[in-house]
Amino acid sequence: MNRARLLVFNSALPVLDYRVPEGMAIEYGSVVVAPLGPRQVLGVVWEAERLPGTDVPDAKLRPLHEVMPVPPLPAPLRRLIEWTADYYCAPMAAVARMALGSSAALRGGGTMTEYRLTGLEPKRLTPQRAAAMDALDGEQATIRELAERASVSEGVLRGMVGAGLLEPVVVDLDRPYPRARADFAQPELSDDQTAAADRFVAAVAKGGFAPFLLDGVTGSGKTECYFEAVAEALRLGQQVLVLLPEIALTENFLRRFEARFGVPPVLWHSSLKSTERRRAWRAIVRGEAQVVVGARSALFMPYARLGLIVVDEAHEVSFKQDDGVRYNARDVAVMRAKFEKVPVILASATPALESMQLAEAGVYEKIDLPARFGGATMPDIQIVDLRTEQPERGHWLAPRLVKELKARLERGEQSLLFLNRRGYAPLTLCRNCGHRFQCPNCTAWLVEHRLSRRLACHHCGYETPPPEACPECHTADCLVACGPGVERIADEVREILPEARIALVTSDTLNSPAKINAFVEAAENGMIDVIVGTQLVTKGYHFPELTLVGVVDADLGLEGGDLRAGERTYQQIAQVAGRAGRGEKPGEVLIQTRHPEAAVIEALASGDRDSFYAAEAEARRDAMAPPFGRWAAIIISSEDEAEAREAARTIGGSRPDLPDVLVLGPAAAPLSLLRGRYRYRLLINARRSAELQDVIRAWLDPLRFSHGVRVAVDIDPYSFV
Repeated sequence: MNRARLLVFNSALPVLDYRVPEGMAIEYGSVVVAPLGPRQVLGVVWEAERLPGTDVPDAKLRPLHEVMPVPPLPAPLRRLIEWTADYYCAPMAAVARMALGSSAALRGGGTMTEYRLTGLEPKRLTPQRAAAMDALDGEQATIRELAERASVSEGVLRGMVGAGLLEPVVVDLDRPYPRARADFAQPELSDDQTAAADRFVAAVAKGGFAPFLLDGVTGSGKTECYFEAVAEALRLGQQVLVLLPEIALTENFLRRFEARFGVPPVLWHSSLKSTERRRAWRAIVRGEAQVVVGARSALFMPYARLGLIVVDEAHEVSFKQDDGVRYNARDVAVMRAKFEKVPVILASATPALESMQLAEAGVYEKIDLPARFGGATMPDIQIVDLRTEQPERGHWLAPRLVKELKARLERGEQSLLFLNRRGYAPLTLCRNCGHRFQCPNCTAWLVEHRLSRRLACHHCGYETPPPEACPECHTADCLVACGPGVERIADEVREILPEARIALVTSDTLNSPAKINAFVEAAENGMIDVIVGTQLVTKGYHFPELTLVGVVDADLGLEGGDLRAGERTYQQIAQVAGRAGRGEKPGEVLIQTRHPEAAVIEALASGDRDSFYAAEAEARRDAMAPPFGRWAAIIISSEDEAEAREAARTIGGSRPDLPDVLVLGPAAAPLSLLRGRYRYRLLINARRSAELQDVIRAWLDPLRFSHGVRVAVDIDPYSFV
């Protein structure tokens, strides 16, 4: 190969051709450094016939500088990058960049210096150093990473190094991971589990693309089933990828994995330190990372010997990325398995309707686990109609739920209260003039977080302390919290059960693996009586003494811009209900609602999931919604409202006139201001027969907008806010 076509990791740059110097060995997928004007760029050598560009005469080609000392991106991964870019209307460079999870790892291993506390306790400390020492207990990382975690400047930490409060530690970047053992601890499986596990093991042993939908009720032991497939892949010397929707789930998963295979898996997620990312990425590309457990970004890693993909909690909306490349990791995982020619297992107690339809069509092989493991029974679900069973004034828990909470506490059993709303209250206003506290960057109310004494925007991260007086009328001590968040529910539980030990479980309180692990241990050891939490507690946890689940506001999920609101509400409440009665004691679930006649609430009460899915499918069919039709969204944004509105009108005015494509909008987005940008949206509803991506590209590509306008395409959107 004497010339090379590069896909460079910059979406603003075109395809570039270069000369391969004599003696330089490259192949398709090689990661190389090339000159571009006075600077250098990183790129991947691509097949010229698959990457159209302008041919440059050989005499004008500049030579490549060097080939990075890492294995080339394999052909199946390159095909996945092409497919993802095409399907989601995204730049190929942006997709390919996800495969290089750690650009620092391209230069090889070696060592790096990290720092940790020495344990020295000086008599006098500045407030910043004292705060840093509290925040960094048990932490080890680079100065920059420690500064971020402690919320202090790097200068403060360097001063602590000089004072002997922090010490350097040399870290080997390529130290090997301990080896997992397929037969470390053989589990006892039920007959249903054995049948499912045998089918997965056979698929791994045979090889080839084989998509499975593992549909098992909560507590049925789905993890143990696919662990047997993982064990078979280990025996064959293959790598395994397990995708989890939340980093918060990894701690619980790690405990179960280590108990089964003797060592923890290799982790990949956004919270890893830079040294951990480099070590993991290099182990993945060399084939030394046996089992990788991670968030959706782990899907694009360049595995050397991938033999199995598992998507746990495959219904979760967290698998859908809502910025950058707007892809759904569940669907891309199936495509990666197809390109790699390996089995893929989608595991869920409440599968997505799209997955159920593919199983009914025979595209996926459906494996059922209809009963809980070990003879445990499904919980009894009852509806609390808040129109007739009203909570006391100023309270949010109905009398029946309060009565059951007291009964569980007396029996030494655990209870869980679920409300998917962080903070103390979703709205704060002035009782004197009615002023509402709104985010300056977003069309959203500020949420009061009483524990941390702040008003916060959950969309952009803006925070401000609660003022002493109303900024509008200047009246002091006049702020009123409206509506409940989990902090307010926890306060109510403290009022009615003053002796109860309460755990508040949200992304604010469990914001590190250590805190998650401490919570799980406390709950398992009976050190917690009542858990009050958001969606973090809806899945993955197994507490044998938890016998009561109370859903505080079942109607909350039916509000807002979720295009799959009914299905999403069913999944979320069914998952949290599944935390009850997983041990020997029976469980009970009380669902508070003001709409007991809603189809989703009736389905939850009756336990008739199949009827709910059938009704939801029929409604989707009538609306030509997925999986029977196609959805796509076009989002236009700018810091200038008039500019955004004009761009939206231009796009709307040039909409295609096609019989199988309906375009709605443009209209201001429900969140019309987000992170300082004004937003307009269009929703596209198309028949399955429509070449939707081609239609969108032909529509948008000729249009030109001012520099401040961003136009994003969201294929298969989940939210319309």
